[in-house]
Amino acid sequence: MSIKLYNTLTRKKETFQPIRSEEVTFYVCGPTVYNYIHIGNARSTVAFDTIRRYLEYRGYNVNYVSNFTDVDDKIIAVAKEEGVEPTDIANKYIKAFHEDVQALNVKPATTHPRVTTHISSIVKFIQQLMEQGFAYESQGDVYFRTRQFDDYGKLSHQSLDKLQTGASQRVSEEEKARKEDPLDFVLWRGTSTQEWHWESPWGPGRPGWHIECSAMSIKLLGNTIDIHGGGQDLEFPHHENEIAQSESCTGEVFSNYWLHNGFVTFGEDDEKMSKSLGNFVLLRDLLKEEDPMVVRYLLGSVHYRRPLVYDVNTLEEARNTLRRFKDMYRRLDYRQKDALDQPICKKWEDQIKTYREDFIASMDDDFNAANAFAVIFDLLRHTNQYLEEKVSRETLQQLKKLMDEFLDVFGIVISVQEELLEEDIQQLIEEREVARAEGNYERSDDIRDQLHAQGIELNDTPQGTQWRRFK
Repeated sequence: MSIKLYNTLTRKKETFQPIRSEEVTFYVCGPTVYNYIHIGNARSTVAFDTIRRYLEYRGYNVNYVSNFTDVDDKIIAVAKEEGVEPTDIANKYIKAFHEDVQALNVKPATTHPRVTTHISSIVKFIQQLMEQGFAYESQGDVYFRTRQFDDYGKLSHQSLDKLQTGASQRVSEEEKARKEDPLDFVLWRGTSTQEWHWESPWGPGRPGWHIECSAMSIKLLGNTIDIHGGGQDLEFPHHENEIAQSESCTGEVFSNYWLHNGFVTFGEDDEKMSKSLGNFVLLRDLLKEEDPMVVRYLLGSVHYRRPLVYDVNTLEEARNTLRRFKDMYRRLDYRQKDALDQPICKKWEDQIKTYREDFIASMDDDFNAANAFAVIFDLLRHTNQYLEEKVSRETLQQLKKLMDEFLDVFGIVISVQEELLEEDIQQLIEEREVARAEGNYERSDDIRDQLHAQGIELNDTPQGTQWRRFK
């Protein structure tokens, strides 16, 4: 079996063939660090972390690079507002990013480059473009000659005429006067020496947004990479411009595959969640109220290219799903006490093999999370059924191992380490067992109600009374 992925560049699914047989070079555009990330940002982070995890699951060594944009007008504006240096703002929110995504069990990138540590590479990149005639200096700014790149628009599938109409409407008269063409985009923005700046052959200034990812990707991963990822909002102009400047500079294909995750939508109108619209939910605020694994499941259980609806209903569905997993894991642990020391039977050996094949087939199909979770839920259902029977210890261990294996691809870790019951609650459970044995069902029901009020749900099974917390 081979992995097929949807390539935004070609608008079709393609068989994944990395440049090197056992290694994948993977670049994902990271956040601009002027605020805490919202769950729309987190959705992209989780989506590509899952894809990375699955590639590793399939045996690839993934060199995963995700940058921090720590040079930006928004960072400068926040720094002025707070009366601190821009680097202080960037450092604060990079630290916060790591804290927030670590809670979601996102693996650290192989490298997390920052723009401020790659200025010399960016300047050198721009100089090469100028020497090749793809860029020009104007009043301290440096622009890319968009029409010089014949394939401009190939990622977003837009014509130059349509793009020029849009650009003419967006560009100010002052900027038009500096540009040779409204379509040209900035590589280096000239500034005064009183502003946050770096020295360059064209005077003091800062790099443009698009150039940073090209320079860092090529320096860290090479002229051509396997996969470039990011949110759908980056397809144009950011990724389109990356392709133009990178392929003009090197003469080689910049990325063989382009992957874009869908938006998180918010509210009844399915409006895209974003800071600019003011309708966002900060991830760290959500994590104060929710189990991080509930959030991880919510963000990762929908196919990465599809929009993800965030509302009270989808959040509650995620909570209920995590409860089902916790209940199953708790029962698996509980049944170890009376499990038989017998080898796994042929039926379960075959079933486990089939589950693994079905899971791989689902994820090989453009990382289809929805279909993969259908396999996981079927495994959950059959495991629960088995737990009602006489069980063997080895079968329990193999079922748990398989579920761990599948959930790990999605970064989900199920913990069944509950808080210790307070002594009086434990005594109530024991008292209820005595009452039931004596046929005092009225007292038994009273105790069940008391425990329910404490957030404890009881489940009377042939193997004894089991409990779970539901709040």
